[in-house]
Amino acid sequence: MLALRLTRGTHPLVLLRRLLVAAAAAGVGFLLLSTLGYAVGHPAHSAASSLRLLWCLVPLAATVQFAVAVARTDPSTRPRPGLSAVGLGPARLTALAAASTAVACTLGSTVALLFYLHLRGDITGLPFDGAAADLLAADRPIPLAAALTLLAALPVAAATAAGLALRPRPARPDAGTSGVPGGLPWGVALLATGLAVETYAGRSGGSPAALPGRFDAGPLGVLVGWTLTAAGLALAGPALTYVAGRLLQTLRPGATRLLAGRVLMSEAGRIGRPLGIVCAVASGAVAVATVGTGDGLADDFGPLTVLGATLVVACTLATLLTAALESKQCRTHTTQALLRLGAPPTVLRTSALLRTAALLAVFAPLTWAVATLAAAPLRG
Repeated sequence: MLALRLTRGTHPLVLLRRLLVAAAAAGVGFLLLSTLGYAVGHPAHSAASSLRLLWCLVPLAATVQFAVAVARTDPSTRPRPGLSAVGLGPARLTALAAASTAVACTLGSTVALLFYLHLRGDITGLPFDGAAADLLAADRPIPLAAALTLLAALPVAAATAAGLALRPRPARPDAGTSGVPGGLPWGVALLATGLAVETYAGRSGGSPAALPGRFDAGPLGVLVGWTLTAAGLALAGPALTYVAGRLLQTLRPGATRLLAGRVLMSEAGRIGRPLGIVCAVASGAVAVATVGTGDGLADDFGPLTVLGATLVVACTLATLLTAALESKQCRTHTTQALLRLGAPPTVLRTSALLRTAALLAVFAPLTWAVATLAAAPLRG
């Protein structure tokens, strides 16, 4: 009830972010229900149904990451003076953030269920009744318990992840001022392992892994290798962001370059991981685009595969933008102090442009190199 009361007084932009989380949850819920419909309509293809369900974990994970990023930037869940006196301490605010995340994801799952039943023809009286009856196995009943279990997976996972991410922690020194953030050795190792697994799987052949659509992504090992590659880039992202900040401060930096580099170093832990995940998704998109026939995405890959890929791309980009917004909010006091000391606004804008250029200089070549190496097994 408290979460709903706070929602009524929330800023429209915050509500928009929550609605975007609900929309992403609706897309994931529809994918999960479509996988269930395939399993019901093809009882003899249990292995293919399992692979489709595993593939749905990718957009589900991207949506959970986006939901956590939105929860971190929600102003209603931040500690404020006086809230502890009325029983809203850090632990209670964390529970509130988890509840708000669960509400948004549950709303999206409910919309997904209604839309799924409508396209099957189970709900009539609206346009496009039963428009996808053949695709969604409308001739067979859908197990209610299984459908509700699948739809509950995202709200539970997102609420749990938000609670863990926002739980109260003891104060510790900022990673950006104490050295290179950890994770680079493990990230490089996972990246190399993933590329090796993709190459080996592409050369050895094997049965293709069926995705929710008409696209066969090659052997299952290729998907496993890409997953390892994505995990490696996510682990190495904070360290690479820290390195970009170091590079900005080389060769006698001025005040602007020094400010830009210090900001990147201090914010490496916050924006580095979303940057690494965006790098992984971009490299995967470039690699997969090499196997298209040029007849259109829906014709090449199928509508459900396009929906899943769109969810992954949109959620990862939205997570990066949300993390950048969180970083900006955390620098508010520093920015105001610089302006009070007489720093011209152009210095702050130039610093932001330098940070963007440094990140592009580090991550763009890496993305292209990973995409080129990952595309080789798909061409074979």
